[in-house]
Amino acid sequence: MHLARFPRRRYTPQPTPIEPLDRLGEHLGGPNLFIKRDDQLGLTAGGNKTRKLEFLVAEALAQGADTLITTGAVQSNHCRLTLAAAVHEGLKCRLVLEERVPGSYDPGASGNNFLYRLLGVESVTVVEGGTDLMAAMQREAETLDAEGRRGYVIPGGGSTPLGALGYVACVEELLSQTFDMGLRLDHIVSASGSGGTHAGLVAGTWGASANIPITGISVRAQKAAQEERILALARRTAELAGVNVEVPPEAVTVLDDYVGPGYSLPTDAMIEAVKLFASLEGILLDPVYTGKAAAGLIDLVRRGRFERDDNVLFLHTGGAPALYAYQDVLLG
Repeated sequence: MHLARFPRRRYTPQPTPIEPLDRLGEHLGGPNLFIKRDDQLGLTAGGNKTRKLEFLVAEALAQGADTLITTGAVQSNHCRLTLAAAVHEGLKCRLVLEERVPGSYDPGASGNNFLYRLLGVESVTVVEGGTDLMAAMQREAETLDAEGRRGYVIPGGGSTPLGALGYVACVEELLSQTFDMGLRLDHIVSASGSGGTHAGLVAGTWGASANIPITGISVRAQKAAQEERILALARRTAELAGVNVEVPPEAVTVLDDYVGPGYSLPTDAMIEAVKLFASLEGILLDPVYTGKAAAGLIDLVRRGRFERDDNVLFLHTGGAPALYAYQDVLLG
């Protein structure tokens, strides 16, 4: 793989750290736990979308765009970071927010909704759950065209093959780090949502012949549908990256046991996970993605999914600003 041939913006000046989770591991009595702190990536409050945006925004600039257009849920970390990238580059940003839970949008809400306003979003359009989001974003682009401007549409989560290259690059980064640390990784656990992060990890590890199993904890979709989606995107990403061997179906594992009643809706296991990471490690998770992914990690440890001497890496994909919209749930 030769990622240097792709135009890329750099929003993070150094690799994100890999840290041991010794107190959590001792509490659970399980394997050796580690965390990769992609919550410390660049742009406003960090998170995994920053890696994807490095490639996507580079393409937007190359095409002469003056406005980024994207979509997400009402507390979308991706929307926050896309807006932050626009601010950083001197561009405008328009958001299409999907009410995946009816009535969930509150223009005065804290968390990411507050940050949209603080960062100076140009416009926010709220649509019902199930809306054709690509069509809604294209209408925004057409409005800009009529004004003599040029928009660049970024699908939800930045989860395109180009965006997923961000996590192919992440694999190269973490393999270099673990080599320097003398750390053999036996397993990676990550949230699996729009798919770009999970697919990029799969494409990157497969392309590097790393032989590290990856478990994606679904935060929304059912197992079969999500595995099909991740496999298709991982194959397209690997092809774009120049991997010559097709990613096999067995490289993709998704667990949907931790979604609970639905996307962004709290579960007892998520609340426990957020509290454990905060009280034992001083690390903030978010209630929508990393909280449920960590709930999956904790349950897998408790059920003996890993060997006692395994080294298991949890990918922290960020999202802590959303915590402030869930205070009543987490402290109630």
